[in-house]
Amino acid sequence: MPHIATTLLQHRELIWALAIKTITLRYKQAYLGVLWTILRPVMLVLIFMLVRAFVGIDSGDIPYPILTFAALMPWMLFQEATTDAVSSIVNNATLIRKIYFPREVFPLTAVVTKLIEFAISICILVALMLYYHVPPTIHLLWVPLIVAYVVLVSLTIGFAGAALYVYSRDIGSILPVALSLLMYASPVMYPLALVKRKLLDERLAGDWSEFLYTVYTANPLAGIIDAFQRTVLVGTAPDFGALIAGAVLIVTCLPLSYILFKNAEGYFADSV
Repeated sequence: MPHIATTLLQHRELIWALAIKTITLRYKQAYLGVLWTILRPVMLVLIFMLVRAFVGIDSGDIPYPILTFAALMPWMLFQEATTDAVSSIVNNATLIRKIYFPREVFPLTAVVTKLIEFAISICILVALMLYYHVPPTIHLLWVPLIVAYVVLVSLTIGFAGAALYVYSRDIGSILPVALSLLMYASPVMYPLALVKRKLLDERLAGDWSEFLYTVYTANPLAGIIDAFQRTVLVGTAPDFGALIAGAVLIVTCLPLSYILFKNAEGYFADSV
């Protein structure tokens, strides 16, 4: 949205300063520091590999560890950026009471902070690509657009969630549960190709198969994760058919979420 982009540009120095401050405070007292950014996805990959040993998940021609790590990168960017964006107003209550500037700066800062940490994960992905002999292709040029899409999805939930969290702390309890469930409804542990084969090729749900596939891909993370894996690991363009339903949902909901945030903005200082 133009208003969001304008705020980002006009207050870029403030957003950058707040993002650096957040990262510094977060890891200052941690012995492993920013290594936690690497350890979290690595530990999840190991858990997924253990589950796969019992369940059996076909990863095609791509080695399962790098496939799931590539899935976790956009997922964790979304999950952590969304969580921090939702709590950003409440967590900055003292600053909000002291000085005025557009309050969307705080959700934007939460997203920028996670983009910085995402850059660290890219280094691990490059190392894995070298280890598994996965060559880069021209389709890597899609990655910035995919990451931008992740940001928009996070802000869609972040703006509305931040506004609601000011008035109801129940949001802080509901969000982690909802995101945990959403992870299993996203192709993180398993590839989207498996879902597509079961529903569209084998028609596992009968006449409901196509409808259920559309519902599944209405989760924007389904198309995002698949697109990231395709462009980085497979060397092909994104599957736009898997992106359409989620994109329509975000284009519809992001303006509504931002409007809700701006309408509630005037009451933040009195309510946090």
